[in-house]
Amino acid sequence: GVITSPSDGIVGQCGDIADTTLWQAKGFSYELEELLGGKACAEAFRDGCYVTLRLTSAMYHRFHAPGAGQVRHITYVSGDTWNVNPVALKRVEKLFCKNERAIINLDLAAEGKDNAPLRIALVPVAAILVASIRLHCADVRLHLRYRGPNEIPCDARVTRGEEMGWFEHGSTIIVLAPRGVRLAPGILTGWQIRMGQPLMLRDARGADSLRQ
Repeated sequence: GVITSPSDGIVGQCGDIADTTLWQAKGFSYELEELLGGKACAEAFRDGCYVTLRLTSAMYHRFHAPGAGQVRHITYVSGDTWNVNPVALKRVEKLFCKNERAIINLDLAAEGKDNAPLRIALVPVAAILVASIRLHCADVRLHLRYRGPNEIPCDARVTRGEEMGWFEHGSTIIVLAPRGVRLAPGILTGWQIRMGQPLMLRDARGADSLRQ
């Protein structure tokens, strides 16, 4: 039931998604629809939970599968390359919704014969000096000169811990999970986490049991 951290990083904002609202920094919120580029995508994570992981330039800046499953689809969104450091996050509203990013839809393997796969999303966000996101499951280099297609079908099996891609510099990854998933104990703003450590927990018994 453990969803592991896809990368080394520093935990930024994290917690429950309030309907479809997340927090970038104190006083600055943004909407799932703006981040993911559509209402249908946003609905999958309504009232779920999220963690923002900041990868500094000195860190190992590759990211890995947080569990075994299938990469089903990738959406590429061209945009700006604002710095994503804490100072910028407190000054630039909806920064993550403005910057270049990829939305990776990953179906984690079902636990138990009666359960369906769990859809989560990894959102690598590019930043200054990082206008390039590389993914092993897509044979393209995603950067500001990439002209499409923006919707990239994919059907790639991954195992827990398998490398999925990398930034060419430090940046940010937002991890989104649906209702029925909660943060692992100890996941707090400012905490430094390593790839493979517990990030979220899912409950095979259903969503409501985690909220009680």
